Amino acid sequence: MRRRAKDVGPPRTGADEKAALLGFLDYLRGSIADKAADVPEPQARTAGVPSGTNLLGLIKHLTRVERFYFLGEPINNMRRTMRPTREETANGLLADYRRTIEQANEVIETWTDLTLDAPRPPGRSLPPSRRWVLVHMIEETARHAGHADILREQIDGSTGR
Repeated sequence: MRRRAKDVGPPRTGADEKAALLGFLDYLRGSIADKAADVPEPQARTAGVPSGTNLLGLIKHLTRVERFYFLGEPINNMRRTMRPTREETANGLLADYRRTIEQANEVIETWTDLTLDAPRPPGRSLPPSRRWVLVHMIEETARHAGHADILREQIDGSTGR
């Protein structure tokens, strides 16, 4: 069993609510990206469980969900967000995820009041608050980071962050 770098946890320096929430979210984003990095093909896209969940699918899904909640881009078919195409590579999907995180953080940086509405694609239900979106994305990313932990351990025995 291979051991990865020691996990030091999320930052403890959140000066305010937004900084604390973003610190946890960024920590989890880094965790899942690390789990998917350097995994060879085809293992990165091979399902590790009967539902079909795979490392690249988790990265693709989280990218689309980040773009939906922070950038206001629609998601037409949620199931497709979990399935990388043959043309999509691990490096490409990870680069897109990291770019999306940068764009999302630029949006979050402008948020001075977390009670205000978050971006929402036209035609959707009423938008949630910015606070709700940050908390939801922590939950969403944490859940999938846990899935990635299990998938990565199945692939090469790697544990830890």
